[in-house]
Amino acid sequence: MKYLYLILFLAFSLNANAQENLDLSYYLPQDISYNPEITTPQEILGYIPGEWHVTHDLLVSYMRTLASESPRITIENRGTTFEGRPLLLLIITSEENQKNIETIREDHVNLTEANSEDLKTEEMPIVVYQGFSIHGNEPSGSNSALLVAYYLAAGQGEKIDELLKNTVILFDPSLNPDGLQRFAYWANTNKSKNLNPDPQDREFSEVWPGGRTNHYWFDMNRDWLPVQLPESRARIATFHKWQPNILTDHHEMGSNSSFFFQPGIPSRTHPLTPQMNQDLTREIGTYHAKALDKIGSLYYTQEDYDDFYYGKGSTFPDINGSIGILFEQASSRGHVQETDNGLLTFPFTIRNQFTAALSTLEAAGNMRSKILDYQRSFYKNSSDTMGKDAYVFGSEKDKNKAYYLAEILKRQQVEIYEIKEDFELNGKNFKKGAGYIIPKNQKQHRLVEAMFEKRTSFTDSLFYDISAWSFPLAFDLDFNNSVPTKYTGGRIDSLQKPAINSLIKSDYAYLMEWHDYNTPKALNLILEKGLRAQVGMKTFEADNKKYDYGTILISVQNQKMNATDIFNFLTEVSEKSNVSITGVGTGLTKGINLGSNYFRSLEPQKVAIIVGEGITPYDAGEIWHLFDQRYDMNITKLDTRNFGRADLSKYTDIILPNSWGSALDKNDTEKIKDWVKDGGTLIGYKNAAKWFNSNGFMKLEFLENKLKAENISFEQRNDFRGAQGIGGAIFEATQDRSHPINFGYSDNKIALFRDTTIFIKADSTSYKNPIKYTNKPLLSGYISKPNLDLLSNTIPFKQVGMGRGNVILFTDNTNFRGFWYGTNKLLMNAIFFGDEM
Repeated sequence: MKYLYLILFLAFSLNANAQENLDLSYYLPQDISYNPEITTPQEILGYIPGEWHVTHDLLVSYMRTLASESPRITIENRGTTFEGRPLLLLIITSEENQKNIETIREDHVNLTEANSEDLKTEEMPIVVYQGFSIHGNEPSGSNSALLVAYYLAAGQGEKIDELLKNTVILFDPSLNPDGLQRFAYWANTNKSKNLNPDPQDREFSEVWPGGRTNHYWFDMNRDWLPVQLPESRARIATFHKWQPNILTDHHEMGSNSSFFFQPGIPSRTHPLTPQMNQDLTREIGTYHAKALDKIGSLYYTQEDYDDFYYGKGSTFPDINGSIGILFEQASSRGHVQETDNGLLTFPFTIRNQFTAALSTLEAAGNMRSKILDYQRSFYKNSSDTMGKDAYVFGSEKDKNKAYYLAEILKRQQVEIYEIKEDFELNGKNFKKGAGYIIPKNQKQHRLVEAMFEKRTSFTDSLFYDISAWSFPLAFDLDFNNSVPTKYTGGRIDSLQKPAINSLIKSDYAYLMEWHDYNTPKALNLILEKGLRAQVGMKTFEADNKKYDYGTILISVQNQKMNATDIFNFLTEVSEKSNVSITGVGTGLTKGINLGSNYFRSLEPQKVAIIVGEGITPYDAGEIWHLFDQRYDMNITKLDTRNFGRADLSKYTDIILPNSWGSALDKNDTEKIKDWVKDGGTLIGYKNAAKWFNSNGFMKLEFLENKLKAENISFEQRNDFRGAQGIGGAIFEATQDRSHPINFGYSDNKIALFRDTTIFIKADSTSYKNPIKYTNKPLLSGYISKPNLDLLSNTIPFKQVGMGRGNVILFTDNTNFRGFWYGTNKLLMNAIFFGDEM
């Protein structure tokens, strides 16, 4: 054993010494010369890349320095992150190309048009988008960006000249500035002078939530289709502005791995992706292999990951006529770490990423005409397969929700049209001004098909990410995929928010229907102002207008404000939230009257969410984002570290997101129980079901998949187990619209996103099952037959009383990735109407 320690010590000493004596020659090819007038990274950073983790501010400083020194580089700031950091893009090409860059861009984009036969691809530059470290704690990408940018700015000789002449490089040095900054702080503040490779050292174990995510703890590599985040909106705008031929996405994976490049597992490629895309990806891969062979780095391909979900950076390009390439480098997670493959140093990880970035450019140059021709053929073939009908989506009662989907489509350069006139199709009514028409006869029809499709048959049962994401289902909108074009109105070039009714002053009362997506924002403003508001538990009719369950009543009398001030304030609320509010002059209505006891008083809600170690950051961040960005509501983040000291009496509601392990100890549990009994509403998600059941919050009967492995080999065991998971699919449930959890929904069925195998048996008392999966619930995505049989007729929602309070459970994520607009209101109903359940 002592000899083993001696060997490890000697090996570590050599590596540590190599880091101490690190210089640019470790990374840079020596077959070219470098312009001494161009600033090196260490002149800005104060160290050679790899000695420390670059912070985003220094990365920005260096990129701006290169742009000021090199005529090969122009730089633009496309916006800022939630934390105010710039979203830089460098355009790198030859000086001659820079003089004609807009003409080059226009010609390149014209290649994607149907009439592009006159363009000569052999004379056109290829466009490559290189993006680094969309996961902030996978930093070798952004650190290698320092070196790639220097190489392209300072490199001299025929090789570089040829590369820059034939290539336009869209260079995104940090896809996730906030996460990169957070992780750099962690790695640098925990670095020892004597580098310690022990994997148990604090350096390799970030505090929650880690640097992977952005400010609101979103995985931004899942936002290429939904584009809900500022970082995503910047890069998607760049993508569509330029239509790059290749997009590279530099990541990291587990420390005991090597280096992965695409293609992924062939059977897991989405059927809408052309085979030629995968063939070209495979050919590009030979360049990576050759380059990595040259420096002696291990690698693998076609054994992992996939090209199925189009919302990932490496797959999104594939449905847009481009080629997406994922790189996954084994992560040092700090500066040097012991692994199964020996000591893994941070400089080594950077060098592999740098090498793959250059091999991509080499492949792009050598395959230029072939890849440009593929892009042209992609759109020509797309044009040949266009349908002559159209899609339609909308909501008569919730125009804003339809508008938010239209916003996403506009960001994806989809052509959108008005509904020309009201019509009914397959039992659904589509109203002019309350929905949108998407003709299939347009350039982006493949992308729209990918966004709108419902798919239930697959060639593989395993998925790296979700297997379904149908946007009309996610938004809970009326939808039809085959509408005659005669209903198509004018083209919408500039999308405008839906019109709302002007508020007419009343001295009696105001009514606000609860259907609109933005009504929680409006109600919160009203309650925070101190106005009394009530919710209608039954339907009624006033002034020949029908009002549904959940209508909000604001009476004028007995308020702290006079009638004029109430009118002025509600006008402001209506405009700020883009929600219609209606003044009425009498309480004598059809159905319940406005003075009925079926109108229940509402109180301002003070909401907290449990975060910290043991809580899933994604789920927690989605809720924080929903409150903070969508509804302008305060939500207090209570960390599990300090939960025992928190004063819970301040809060009406506490949300427990999905968790693992023992996020809350016994004392925390008892503290929450006492708070609920005193009148609080506890709302739990997903794994909270088991915690609720084992700790006496509610009694649940779980159904379990007991499928046994028969005739399954050792080699097949992981695939067998994986096939019994639910990675993300969409299911149909019925709704009892009279129950407060379903207020604001106009149909008796809803599409729910599910990525758990928590199956809860329905209550024998029917009205205790206000949301219940149908007998045949699968709408889109993969689920094994045993799991589908178990899911049928189970419940995704449960509410029980405890003392004077409530415990509410959702087995499914109602806020998934910030774009599942259709179920956001379920959570807001639990918040505002929990006491009425």
